[in-house]
Amino acid sequence: MPPNKGPKILAKNVVAKSKLFSIEALDLQFSNGEKRTYERMKPSGRNAVMMVPITEQGDILLVREYAAGTERYELGFPKGLIDPGEAPHEAAVRELKEEIGFGAETLTPLKEVVLAPSYFSSRMTLFVAQHLYSERLIGDEPEPLEVVRWPLAQADELLTHLDFSEARSITALLLMLKMRPELGL
Repeated sequence: MPPNKGPKILAKNVVAKSKLFSIEALDLQFSNGEKRTYERMKPSGRNAVMMVPITEQGDILLVREYAAGTERYELGFPKGLIDPGEAPHEAAVRELKEEIGFGAETLTPLKEVVLAPSYFSSRMTLFVAQHLYSERLIGDEPEPLEVVRWPLAQADELLTHLDFSEARSITALLLMLKMRPELGL
């Protein structure tokens, strides 16, 4: 059976808008004639990166950052949007410098992920960052981020830490742990 090409898009309309987001309604017709309206975040065309930085001493570097969605500080890996004209690996090094004050000589891609494909189209490239060097750039965070060192040998304990709950960070950690031998860790 050939792969399904997907439903026919009959109409796209912005149904709500804020400073940050636009919600788009898609009127669809499926191959069996069934019609439905789906809502999604209107695609922005911008993707993102997240890095698992690992020091020569065998520590994972995380950031503690305020998350408005959960109304608390969350522990996770450095991340950010890819600027127009920037490649994912360039954005990864820039974000590392902005968020934790380190660049990386070695970036190993882990996987490209989508947060919730039914509602979002933006992709995030996950990397392991190694061979770190000290360099800081000014970022766009409203307050300095707390950098937290976590021993790689205790990475399994991080999975159960109450403040480490973001799905993309958990995914990045699990993928990095699976690749430890190839990464020389």
